[in-house]
Amino acid sequence: MMRRHLLAVALFLVALLLVRQLYPYVSGNEPSVVDGYEVSRVASDLGGPTCLVWANGTHLLVCDRDRGAIVELNIETDQRRTLLDGLDRPHGLALHEGRAIVSEAGRLSSYAVSQEGLFEARDVLVSGIPVGNHQTNTVDVMPNGTLLWHSGSTCNVCNEEDSRNAALLWVNATTGEHGVLASGVRNSFDGVWVEGHGYFFTDNGRDWEGDHPPEELNFMIPGENYGWPNDEPTTPVPAGTQAPVGTWTPHTSMNGIDVRPLHSSLPGLSPAEGFTLYATVYGSWNTLLPQGHEILRIDVYPGDSATTFTTEITRFAWDAGTPLPLVFHPDGTLYYATFGNGGSLFTIDALPLAS
Repeated sequence: MMRRHLLAVALFLVALLLVRQLYPYVSGNEPSVVDGYEVSRVASDLGGPTCLVWANGTHLLVCDRDRGAIVELNIETDQRRTLLDGLDRPHGLALHEGRAIVSEAGRLSSYAVSQEGLFEARDVLVSGIPVGNHQTNTVDVMPNGTLLWHSGSTCNVCNEEDSRNAALLWVNATTGEHGVLASGVRNSFDGVWVEGHGYFFTDNGRDWEGDHPPEELNFMIPGENYGWPNDEPTTPVPAGTQAPVGTWTPHTSMNGIDVRPLHSSLPGLSPAEGFTLYATVYGSWNTLLPQGHEILRIDVYPGDSATTFTTEITRFAWDAGTPLPLVFHPDGTLYYATFGNGGSLFTIDALPLAS
């Protein structure tokens, strides 16, 4: 009898874990958002979208990890064309001085952009970065033209053999010369430059340690370390490392991030108060019950020095499936895409005023 009871409990736990894994993909929930705003689906069948980059106000470039391609989407007509394919898990794209910089698993390449907008004549800038539990993600262009490349850890917790893992890397966009800009960054998916302040980036912490650690929003200080893999429960911010400027629910994966334009209809701080970021939370897999699947509003308040900030983080949208990349349109509308289940693109904007 005891054996049957234990088997029943084990089967129940397995079923619960399966439901938790499948929930964000099959729940059927429509995204919800705070009062006064609406979420609209504008495109489907995007595969596995991992980046969203505006070519102009009409054409959105999408990294499709599932198909190994960069796709151009006309948001007005839903017309699509493939600009580049044959890629290995593309996770990032930046347009810089007439070229396209593409981040794949362990490799960063620069492409000429043809008159037709196609990416061609690849020039590999960096290759051979180890890929394990995580991979190389977003690539951004800093104000001085240097590339900033997010490189994930190969493991959950370990001492990396290659210092280029679990780091933010700087890369010369012409020569490919590169190095470590910030270390101790376990799995940073995305970041954004905020004019007048600097670079803010998300980072997702170790698993299998209960409520430790929270997902992080960090401010990038060149040469600094951000704690991993020494950020244990008893030393969440190890001596000599940088603490996060904001945190969120552990193991929920805070990923895509962008700064709210001042002309956006979405709520945010005035310049006199600070500024507002919006971020995606993909959702939990290392928790018993589903968590995350959200869009966050992050109000950032500058402190007494140029490198100190405080934050107030609130849910802006929820039941959002598996949101991953996020970007504001030039007109201020927020766009985000869900990864998996076919891949869909959504917008969030203010409800139209009643006539």
